[in-house]
Amino acid sequence: MATTKAVRFHGYGAPDVLRYEDIDVEMPGPGELLIRQTAIGVNFIDIQQRKGRYPAKSFPVTPGGEGAGVIEAVGEGVTEFAAGDRVAYMDQKPGGYCVTRRIAAQQVVKLPGFISDDIGASIMLKGVTANYLLRGAYHVRAGDTILFHAAAGGVGLIACQWAKRLGARVIGIVGNADKAAVARDHGCDHVIVRGAEDIVARVREITGGLGVPVVYDSVGAATFEQSLACLKIRGLLVSFGAASGPVPPFDLFRLNNNHNMGKGGSFFVTSASLADYTRERAEYLARVADLFEAVRAGHVRIKPPRRYALADAAAAHRDLESGATVGGSILIP
Repeated sequence: MATTKAVRFHGYGAPDVLRYEDIDVEMPGPGELLIRQTAIGVNFIDIQQRKGRYPAKSFPVTPGGEGAGVIEAVGEGVTEFAAGDRVAYMDQKPGGYCVTRRIAAQQVVKLPGFISDDIGASIMLKGVTANYLLRGAYHVRAGDTILFHAAAGGVGLIACQWAKRLGARVIGIVGNADKAAVARDHGCDHVIVRGAEDIVARVREITGGLGVPVVYDSVGAATFEQSLACLKIRGLLVSFGAASGPVPPFDLFRLNNNHNMGKGGSFFVTSASLADYTRERAEYLARVADLFEAVRAGHVRIKPPRRYALADAAAAHRDLESGATVGGSILIP
C-alpha cells in the first residue's frame, strides 16, 4: 500500500466541498492495473455526483470517470497490458481525481502515439458517448437533420463534427454568441442561441415545418418540452444527461397527443446510458477504435482541453457548472 494525493468530498454540496488530501492506494488485484495519471477528465457527471444526483454508497467519494497515464503495476491474470504502457480509460465508477489510481483492466485501452495524454484524458468518456449517441441510440444517416443541445460542450463538439461527417445537417443549440462561433467551426450548419431565439420556431423554419428525426438532449428539465416540440412525426428524443435537473414525470400519452404545433406525435423517448452501450468489452473497444480513427483521420478535431491543477478541481467544477467552458477540461496531477 502507498499514499497518493486525491480530491474527495465527504458530503454533498457546492464545489467547496472538494478537498485535496492524502489517500491510501493498494497494489492492483487480479484483473486490475495501477495507473500513474498524467491527466484526468472533468465531466458534468462529476458535478452531479458531488451534488447527490447519484447517491453515494458511502463517504468520502473521489469523483472522476476518465483519465490517461502510464501503467505502474499489473495485477494477476492481466495479459493485455504491461508496466510502462501509455493508456487511457473511462469508468462509470468514480475514483479518477487522484495521482495514482487502481482500476479494472477492462476499462482501460492503450493510447496510440498520435493522441496526447491531455487529449486522451479529455475524449474517452465524451468521445465514446458521441459514438453511441450517433451510432447506437439513433443511427445518423446522410440526409438526416439532427438537433444537438449544448453543441459547444465536450460531447457536443465531438458529436456535431462526427454527425456532419456522416452526412447529416446539424442544428446546434448553445448558450451565447461566442459558443455559437465555436459550434459553427465544429460541424453545425445552423446554430441557435438559447434565450435569444425561439428554439422550436427556428427548428420548424429550418426544417420546412417538419421537425427533426432526432434530438440529443443532455440538459434535462429545462429543455425537455422544447425537445419534444422539435421532433417530426415518430421522431426520437435521446436524453443522455440532466444538467438542469431531472425530467419530471409526465403522461406517456402526451407522446401521441398532437401537441407538437399540430404536426402529429407518436414520439419515442430513450434515456440512453453509456454503460448499456459499452457493457461488453468488444463493443467498448469497437467504439474506442472508431473514435481514435476519427481523430487520426481528421474527421473529428479535438479542441485542446482547459487545464487545471488537480488541487484546483473546485475551480474546474465552478467553470463547467456555470457554462464558462467550451470543449473539455482536465486536471493535471
